[in-house]
Amino acid sequence: MKQRSSGDPAVPDPVDSRLGIRLAELRAERGWSLGELADRSGVSRSTLSRAERAEISPTASLLNRLCHVYGRTMSQLLSEVESEPALLVRSAEQPVWEDRSAGFVRRSVSPPHAGLRGEIVEGRLTAGADIAYDRPPVAGLEQHIWVLEGELDVTVQEVEHHLGAGDCLRMRVWGPTRFRCAGPGPVRYVLTVVLP
Repeated sequence: MKQRSSGDPAVPDPVDSRLGIRLAELRAERGWSLGELADRSGVSRSTLSRAERAEISPTASLLNRLCHVYGRTMSQLLSEVESEPALLVRSAEQPVWEDRSAGFVRRSVSPPHAGLRGEIVEGRLTAGADIAYDRPPVAGLEQHIWVLEGELDVTVQEVEHHLGAGDCLRMRVWGPTRFRCAGPGPVRYVLTVVLP
């Protein structure tokens, strides 16, 4: 779990605050205690509590586990904490979320809307970054990964695929996946996600 590294640690990031509120709402809507959510997600009660109170900024792995439990993609969850859905989002206004400890930057390219099935995300991994997800946020999720710059190793259904610039991998995700920056430099890719 990453701690805040910039600004006043006593003042939560506004996005983390809205995300914490939304996570608490989702748990309350289901009538689950922190213990029940911990059992379902495999995340400790204390970590869940701290995320809901915006005392920590959640990692990509933590959000993925919670998205799986709540049946949402990460973009859907993040769009629920944005102000108003827009039809057009200029490049400078596209929400960027960063997991510094994992070397991962995620830009939500598509205008956010909880009711849409498809979305486009730009991903960036630093050299050597390695992110493993133990399950998809939604079983049967369709993903297309198009590498723009660098090299990316993607493991899905225990098969590793090496992608270079211009390569595109299509997959349907049922189990664990892994994204690893395989080259000596960073990798930048487009991830298109389609709900089943």
